[in-house]
Amino acid sequence: MAEFSAQQHDLKALGALGALLGAKSEIEKGMSTLSRLTRQLEEEWETEARFVGEVSDAFDLLDVLLAAAQGKKG
Repeated sequence: MAEFSAQQHDLKALGALGALLGAKSEIEKGMSTLSRLTRQLEEEWETEARFVGEVSDAFDLLDVLLAAAQGKKG
């Protein structure tokens, strides 16, 4: 913007303004992509957390069953 202000009567200033507008568009696209990827990552972490919880529950059940089996032997 400083270049644009300094060269108001020069056609290069219009080019600088165009470049700034193009950069703004690229930043908006990048932010949108980043937002989408963050959402997908959160969903993946939620799925993995559920899976870890289910595995933990399975091991807890296995501990109970092994303890019950040991009690029947003794």
